[in-house]
Amino acid sequence: MEGICGKRASIIDAATLAAQIAGYREILIDIGTGDGRYVRHVARENPAWLAIGIDACRENLRGISRDAPRNALFVIANALTLPGELRGLATRITINFPWGSLLAALLDGDPAFRDGLVALARPGATLEILLNRGALAEAGYPLEAGAMRIAQVLRVWGFDGGRAAMLDADALRLYPTTWARRLAYGRDPCGWSLSATWPPRCAPYVGSVYPEQAGRASIAPQ
Repeated sequence: MEGICGKRASIIDAATLAAQIAGYREILIDIGTGDGRYVRHVARENPAWLAIGIDACRENLRGISRDAPRNALFVIANALTLPGELRGLATRITINFPWGSLLAALLDGDPAFRDGLVALARPGATLEILLNRGALAEAGYPLEAGAMRIAQVLRVWGFDGGRAAMLDADALRLYPTTWARRLAYGRDPCGWSLSATWPPRCAPYVGSVYPEQAGRASIAPQ
């Protein structure tokens, strides 16, 4: 597994990772972390947590990773092929404003991505996904319909139902991500938040079953 700190990349072997995670009861993994601003914020605000950001673009991470606190770790990896070394570590998983192939994997119920996602999770881990109108429109979905589609996929994947909430400008300003700030002060300040939990015990998942085949399920806005 490859890590990055500033311009320096390094291989994180099992011993290095074990030393890094030792002593942390809460481990957050942010998938598609972008510039890493969210992970750095979480690490600074929660020194008892380990915050791990995963992204394939090393250039975007060079600045933030250079001055991040010691309890932040940045991993270079494709979000669709998540590192096996992180298996079973996450107590919290976040996906903030996915787009492109990552968003498509959520909308399509991609079985390979599902397997990688749940492999990260400890029993009882929480998952939060933030969505924005522009990315969903490019994927062919209105904002609310896209959010409900992903909520349905999560249920089919075995996540316990959580909640969905629409985010206005004030709510977006509370999220310490670059995209949340852009949206909050842009012409279309709205988004959706989805949350769910990976249960301690989960029924077997059939990877070929998609939401249309499994019956309708949705998380009602609250």
